[in-house]
Amino acid sequence: MTLKTENLAIHELEAQLGHVFADKDLLHKALTHVSAVVGAKRTQTYQRLEFLGDRVLGLVVSEMLCQAFPNAEEGELSRRLADLVRKESCAEVARDLGVSPFLRLGGSEVKSGRDNEAILADVCESIIGAIFLDAGYDVTKTQVMRWFLPRMQAPKRPLRDAKTSLQEWVQARGLATPAYREISRTGPAHAPHFVIGVDVEGFVTVEANGTSKRAAEQAAAEAFMVREGVWNVPAAPSIK
Repeated sequence: MTLKTENLAIHELEAQLGHVFADKDLLHKALTHVSAVVGAKRTQTYQRLEFLGDRVLGLVVSEMLCQAFPNAEEGELSRRLADLVRKESCAEVARDLGVSPFLRLGGSEVKSGRDNEAILADVCESIIGAIFLDAGYDVTKTQVMRWFLPRMQAPKRPLRDAKTSLQEWVQARGLATPAYREISRTGPAHAPHFVIGVDVEGFVTVEANGTSKRAAEQAAAEAFMVREGVWNVPAAPSIK
């Protein structure tokens, strides 16, 4: 890619990001994986920007959450923060922004790196760090809120694992602790399949299956929460 072609590509990405860089080199670094450089040039990769962007992202999202949930306790805010800044969420943002074609990769990462979740998550944070250095906190905050606010308003996964949520739900109603029991176990020892039932005082047992007791218990708790309308839609895979 020639310098002219690369600059045209950078302009296209800037349009997708919603920010035109005064210092184009910052964006170049934010897109450069360590596999694309050698030796002393490691400082020309996104690693330092990712380190900075991670902290800036946490600050912006923390401020956003405090404003959006003025009555929430620290524990709830922490869970919401963890959900929003987790690797999967950052990778989703990078995909939505369409950064994959612009990544600078080398070696073994050339073929698979453009859809590597860890790399995409890092690049999301490195771009945030680059914008912060290029334009300051207020501009960065505006961009981060634009990218993450929809995710805050409509989380794709429960903020707590299903068993914890069910435990707190029954405690709030003065009920006994949920009891999990093995209904069946099938399959070979190296690949078992469990059916677990969860019993809650005053409610019909709910059963679910999984490849481990833990997974089946989580699935049973999740199914109970959905059935009773505590969770309005089937939840995403439970947080392990």
